[in-house]
Amino acid sequence: MEWTRFVETWLDALAAERGLARNTVDAYRRDLTRLGKDLDEKGVDLEQARAPDLQLHLRDLRRRGISPRSVRRALAAIRGFYGYLVEDRRRRDNPAVHLDSPRILKTLPKVLTETQVDALLASPDPSTPLGLRDKAMVELLYATGLRVSELTGLRIPQLRLDAGFLLAFGKGAKERIVPVGESAERWTRRYLAEVRPELVRGRHDVVFLNRYGARMSRQGFWQNLRGLGLAAGIAELSPHVLRHSFATHLLEHGADLRAVQMMLGHADISTTQIYTHIHQQRLKSLYDRFHPRA
Repeated sequence: MEWTRFVETWLDALAAERGLARNTVDAYRRDLTRLGKDLDEKGVDLEQARAPDLQLHLRDLRRRGISPRSVRRALAAIRGFYGYLVEDRRRRDNPAVHLDSPRILKTLPKVLTETQVDALLASPDPSTPLGLRDKAMVELLYATGLRVSELTGLRIPQLRLDAGFLLAFGKGAKERIVPVGESAERWTRRYLAEVRPELVRGRHDVVFLNRYGARMSRQGFWQNLRGLGLAAGIAELSPHVLRHSFATHLLEHGADLRAVQMMLGHADISTTQIYTHIHQQRLKSLYDRFHPRA
């Protein structure tokens, strides 16, 4: 299938020129590969597809139950790819330029209460090596609001615990400084001193390791966190819920929105403003529960 070569060429250029995260590039590859295979089954070449062909593909994605957000991302990949073909003079028009994006209903993300966070942080058993590792990871995740890929990708030179912060590399390899609280610092130091030397296999500087001495994967940590959440009575827990909780709790305790934006690594403050809506909703809920004339 010749079109796969054009897809890879575009993705390589995209990663180099725009500095997109690997996860984004991989998602675009899956979106375009799925499109190419769907068109092949209909006898349509990806390079020569017309707008009705692409619209039918997007409609099929929605019928398969794929979320509107994922369909919008797929459309972004499709538009970008055909734009590249136009720039490369492989076709004269971009058939995706006028396709409609599905609407996304904005829902506020799930946030834990501080009581739930306390229960979660108490869930790992630090008397065991893997329990101490999980304790350090959950403490650090809640203390910093890191993305799960940033947490599992942490390397020892990024830790500046003596100074009370770490260096995080977010989307597009952008660097930011994130403070680390005393509790997270204490548990991370214990893990580094007591557990990591016994786990590590080979010469590498990844901070958090699995039982085989290799880097903890995102999926592995997600699974561990879900188990800790169930033990704490919290259903459907994900690393991003802790990130949302980190930001919301900071704002509830008086943090400045710009400071939260910097710690989260958001390029646009409008992304961070969702947490002010969560804060306002929680305040209204408290008012409705406790005010005598609510």
